[in-house]
Formats: sequence, C-alpha cells, structure tokens
Amino acid sequence: MPQIDLLFVTRVYRASLGSRLASEIARAALALAASDKAGQAWCRANDYSGYTSYASLDDLPWRFPEFAALAKRLDAAVRSFADTLDFDLAGRALELDSMWANVMPHGAVHTSHIHPHSVISGTFYAALPQGASAIRFEDPRLGLMMAAPARRGNAARINRQFVYVKPKAGTLLLWESWLRHEVPVNRAKSERISVSFNYRWT
Repeated sequence: MPQIDLLFVTRVYRASLGSRLASEIARAALALAASDKAGQAWCRANDYSGYTSYASLDDLPWRFPEFAALAKRLDAAVRSFADTLDFDLAGRALELDSMWANVMPHGAVHTSHIHPHSVISGTFYAALPQGASAIRFEDPRLGLMMAAPARRGNAARINRQFVYVKPKAGTLLLWESWLRHEVPVNRAKSERISVSFNYRWT
C-alpha cells in the first residue's frame, strides 16, 4: 500500500479577539478615515479604493488606546504562532513594525501582494458586513507548477491553488509574510474595516 506524506505545510493562525474590540477598532478606523487628510491624499494619488493609513500614520498604538489594546493582544498571538512554526529566534524577538487601518467601501479591492522585510503579517477584522469579501491566499508554489493540469472543482482544500478564508468581526489571522494574498471586490453595501500589520525579527 503506498504512503502519501504531507511536506512543507503552510500555516495560517486564526483566533477570535471578540466583538467588543472589533467595534472599538471599527469606530476608530472610521474616525481616521474621516480626519486623516494625508492618508486621503495618498489614496487618491495612488488610486486606492477606500481608505488606508498605510502611508500616512505609523504610530496608531500611540495615538489611540483601541489600537494599543489590539497591539498587546497581537504580541501574545504572534509569540504563540512563532512557537507553532518552530522559529529559533536566537534570543531576539519579533516586534510590531507597522500597523495600518483599512476601510474598503462597496466595490473596493486590494490586489495580490506579499509583505517584504517582515516575518509575520496579519489582519484583525473589525467589521465584515454581509457580502464582504473573504481574503484569498495563493499556493506559494503556483509559479513553479508550469504544465500541471487544473485542479478539480471539488479538490480537497490542501490541494487547491487558491484558498478563501472568510473571517468575521473579531477574527485575527496571522501568516508568514511571504504568503501571497489579496482581497477580492467588496460586494457588501457598507464598509469592510480591518487593521493589518507586520512583525519583524529584531
């Protein structure tokens, strides 16, 4: 009888941080979207659908207690995930390097990308109304598959080339920063609100 071994598993960490924190973050993110003139200008100049503080504010945990509370929860989750990944940090630490708010209105998309210069990245979901898009992860081997046939429509999740993960408000997702991902078009009538972040090895 042949044996099939699973090698080189890609892990995505998922946890619930609760609806209260999600509501507080959603309110803070909407306040940012309304008041951050530099962020609004960057979004217009770069044809970014909706609002992100990615290029305008790099100190959200210092500015807002809601983001400080989130950062504290993230530190613990990232330590746990790094342990699951068997990282040998050699006495050094993974530290929060950047954090930014995202407000995606109806029709907004976030194209496929990775997070260079980071070790662990992730997103905390503050508001996901009905119809809000999932996050789509891409098999990191996809560019090497060359002449491989397409996968069956009912392929097992571990054999798919793209996997959609549908979070809900309060969900935290973590992944290694090299994992390519995107947010397809938001079909919800109201905003999809999230906070993304990177951790680097210091």
